[in-house]
Amino acid sequence: MLCISLKALRAAAFAFVATALCAAAPPAIAQSYPSRPIRLIVPFPPGGGSDFVGRVVAQKLGEALGASIVVENKPGAGGLIGVGDGVRATPDGYTLTLIASTYTVNSVIYHLDFDPVKDITPIVEISHGPLVVLVNKSLGVNNLSELIALAKQKPGGIMYASAGVGSIIQAATELFDIKAGIKMTHVPYKGTSPALVDTIADRTQVFFSSPESALPVIQSNQLKALAVTTAKPVPAFPGVPPVADAGVPGYAVDLWYGLIAPAGLPPAIVEKLNKAANAALAKKDTAEKFVAYGHEPAGGTAAQLDAIIRREIGVWGPLGKSGVLKSND
Repeated sequence: MLCISLKALRAAAFAFVATALCAAAPPAIAQSYPSRPIRLIVPFPPGGGSDFVGRVVAQKLGEALGASIVVENKPGAGGLIGVGDGVRATPDGYTLTLIASTYTVNSVIYHLDFDPVKDITPIVEISHGPLVVLVNKSLGVNNLSELIALAKQKPGGIMYASAGVGSIIQAATELFDIKAGIKMTHVPYKGTSPALVDTIADRTQVFFSSPESALPVIQSNQLKALAVTTAKPVPAFPGVPPVADAGVPGYAVDLWYGLIAPAGLPPAIVEKLNKAANAALAKKDTAEKFVAYGHEPAGGTAAQLDAIIRREIGVWGPLGKSGVLKSND
């Protein structure tokens, strides 16, 4: 009897110790994290909007964590190559991925090998802002109403550039076409930079650009800005009206960026990353850097980013099902 009691006692003691160790593990993990450099995957080429945001995040979040964050550009397939690598990484907090609005567009037109909601750990929304409707001056239009009128006269005759099939730029432009009752011809590129180059060269005539890429070509008088896609005006683009106020009522598209990790990231690390990101985004110099290029720093909880992803998938779903946004698979 005594033998049985001792065994039971040992088992109970073991269970207690194991439970205590498990309970203590998350805080211990968070305290030691990060102990080595963090990789931040930016799934688009250098020089575009995602690259700008990614490098601000790497610098400011790295400062808040007291760690080195190394940006790794992994472009291809509308961002899916880089995102796929990030999703399949070990969920230890040492591989993070920057996603943009394009992430939710891709999810409704491509046959993904991962679940865009269940196979990730949302961390925080980084920023949001407009796309800027840019036109080549060869079109001879001075405002959005004139662009719409010209497009109605020449169905399919105006070519618009995008950063690729399934990009937020394609989705935003196609939604604009639908709401304005026009049809422009889509010319996809592998990123913002080559799309801008060809729009400046008049091989394409219209481009819905990320704000930081739009500013230099507007300031150098290479392209003309007709509108921003947000519901409200953007201080970085004075005198440039929202699309909804310039001829297409009810139109609004935000360009947003968020930080994610693979599914299964320990909650304590999620909390630490979220807290550090919010602290970094609240700093005056961080906000100034974003605002100067047409972005607004976001922040918030991981749950709020999860809600944005779910909502945006719902928004773009009907457009994807309509066949307007076509993938190559």
